Amino acid sequence: MPATTPAPDAEFWNKAAPRYAKSKIGDMPAYEATLERTRAHLHRDDRVLEIGCGTVSTAILLAPHVAHITASDVSTEMVEIGRAKLWDASIRNVTPVAGRIGDPGLDGQFDAILAFNLLHLVKDLDATLSRIHAQLPSGALFISKTPCIGERKRWLKPVIAVMQVFGKAPFVHFLSVAQLERHITQAGFEIIEAGDYPKKMPSHFVVARKP
Repeated sequence: MPATTPAPDAEFWNKAAPRYAKSKIGDMPAYEATLERTRAHLHRDDRVLEIGCGTVSTAILLAPHVAHITASDVSTEMVEIGRAKLWDASIRNVTPVAGRIGDPGLDGQFDAILAFNLLHLVKDLDATLSRIHAQLPSGALFISKTPCIGERKRWLKPVIAVMQVFGKAPFVHFLSVAQLERHITQAGFEIIEAGDYPKKMPSHFVVARKP
């Protein structure tokens, strides 16, 4: 990335990276269901972009099923942790990149773009979805999973607002399932599969095709 001052969200996630890397997956069956449904839509010759990859854990698990994954995150610290994990796992078809979609290295065409646990944290959601749409050829897929906190946990909004004042929480969209799907379809995608893994949030999984 260019040597500029990190955006506020990048600063937040850089500070959170060590703790994030040590955290465990809260609902392993839901995570495994997400991986299984994602793998079902990927092909061995696919070139994939994952945005908001965190410490690259999901990209490592998907790597054997595709040709190449560019794993990107706004947090340079997350990416560095991921780079070490890739080296330890001897995985050579994943390239970690610090940046946002559209940045150099993340501005090409891909067979699929993935965004897990990300869209509710993106301020310019419609602009981000527009960029994703532009970087996929006709027939290619955008696969995402998003905590739809607006469905059942709107009471968290004032709590998070206070935490944000003290730098203890990032920006958060309180999306409902209907709102999330509307944003995706308005970006020009056709939703071909959806599910909730887990249902209790819900954390909404969407497979969308560019016509």
